[in-house]
Amino acid sequence: MFVRTERLFLRPAWPEDLEELLEALEDEEVQRNLVLMTASPWSERELREYLEQPRDPLLPHFFIYLRSANGPELVGSIGFGRHNEEVEVGYWIAPRFRGRGYGAEAIHAVLKQARALGHRRVYANYFGDNGVTMQVLESAGFHDTGRVRSRTGPDRGVVTRARVYVAELERRTSPRIEAALSA
Repeated sequence: MFVRTERLFLRPAWPEDLEELLEALEDEEVQRNLVLMTASPWSERELREYLEQPRDPLLPHFFIYLRSANGPELVGSIGFGRHNEEVEVGYWIAPRFRGRGYGAEAIHAVLKQARALGHRRVYANYFGDNGVTMQVLESAGFHDTGRVRSRTGPDRGVVTRARVYVAELERRTSPRIEAALSA
């Protein structure tokens, strides 16, 4: 599965991306806010195994690339997972690409994918010391559920409280169908 936006190309990672991904995952701030990683940073072997494992087609994971004249540049990653019965989205953006709206652009794109895949709502977590993520989530249509969840980021070393946000994905129909239904 591939997704194009105005500036980005979202695609699965390929084995030839390994070195670039390892370099991006060395960033302490990226590590600090990841929840799903098992080691900090991932070893080459662990990352290779991750890249080779089959993916659930209803829970795609993408690496975010900037489409530029210089060729694609790795911006970050975004993908879905499950926490109990809830579908969650998580993302990270490499430091040199932060503050340019790429996170929000990627989230908007994957929420459209989630809707097309039949998901009715998508959850996201953010650690309280990462207010930028809260702003990105809110700009993409997420709202605070009022719930707090204990999560462990690999670089935090301890269980940390994370706020739970949700985006409600209503099914959209064409304007003609909506008009017919309301008549």
